Amino acid sequence: MAKRGKKKTSNAAAAPSAAAPSALESLRAEIDGVDARIHELLNERARLARQVGVSKHADGHTVDFYRPEREAQVLRRVVERNKGPLRNEEMVRLFRELMSACLAQEEPLKVAFLGPEGTFTQSAVLKHWMEKDQAGKRLFPHEFMYEIIRDGSIAQYYQIDPKNSWMVAAAEKNLPMFVPGWEDSTLGNMYSGHCISSDVKNVHTVRTGIEYMLELAEYYTNTSTGGKTIGFFQIGGGIAGDFPICVVPMLHQDLQRTGVPLWGYFCQISDSTTSYGSYSGAVPNEKITWGKLGIDTPKHIVESDASIVAPLMFAYILGM
Repeated sequence: MAKRGKKKTSNAAAAPSAAAPSALESLRAEIDGVDARIHELLNERARLARQVGVSKHADGHTVDFYRPEREAQVLRRVVERNKGPLRNEEMVRLFRELMSACLAQEEPLKVAFLGPEGTFTQSAVLKHWMEKDQAGKRLFPHEFMYEIIRDGSIAQYYQIDPKNSWMVAAAEKNLPMFVPGWEDSTLGNMYSGHCISSDVKNVHTVRTGIEYMLELAEYYTNTSTGGKTIGFFQIGGGIAGDFPICVVPMLHQDLQRTGVPLWGYFCQISDSTTSYGSYSGAVPNEKITWGKLGIDTPKHIVESDASIVAPLMFAYILGM
């Protein structure tokens, strides 16, 4: 009679797991070797970038170290030769970080910005605020910035070539600008402080965000006439995008200007996760129910890093 008890198991099934650590260690060793080669190549690229910087300095002239058209060219080649398994977006992100690090080897990156209290920009804008306040005149925030750029009072303190500044270009072309929520900024904080200290007597010397909407409403109504439409190209999300796009439903629903056309097209670059009801990641079709877009309005959304995609799109559009 067979004896009941635990069934004996064979040790043969355990053999493959015994070999697994050896195979795993072998793969890890290969990865370490690849990492070492990548590390060496990265430093070789950085050394070449440093030589490029020396070469650019050789003639003693001012040099544009950051060349967006060159960056776009390199990234296009990255996409063209990519065979996977990494996706194009991942390769572009890696190479953009690499180019940024190598650019710092050519020349330390300088960024122009609106400085805090005590800087030249702060002094210049306070001067213009006080002058307009005393004269009883009122301007929008961007108009004060335009005045400062045009009078040349801070030109000697520029930290980048002005031809590379979008703000200088906007002032030169007198581009219409609508800046929602400017009060929630360093500039808004400065202005509040100077109103409290009575350097600026009339708090409305700087025109408000509501007045920006009034201005945008008239601009949109007057510009989108004669069969012309205005397209909406949105980079990122939040109030900077939601404020201007709402001018259309406001014109239709609150002012009954139903003859004003909808936005001619909608395009958004965003790295927010798209979902219904979200603020920055709302899908384009959701804007139809709010009267911002029509059913047949061309709609495009690019889910990627705007700092990568926008230069590529602009380079293509401008034929660079």
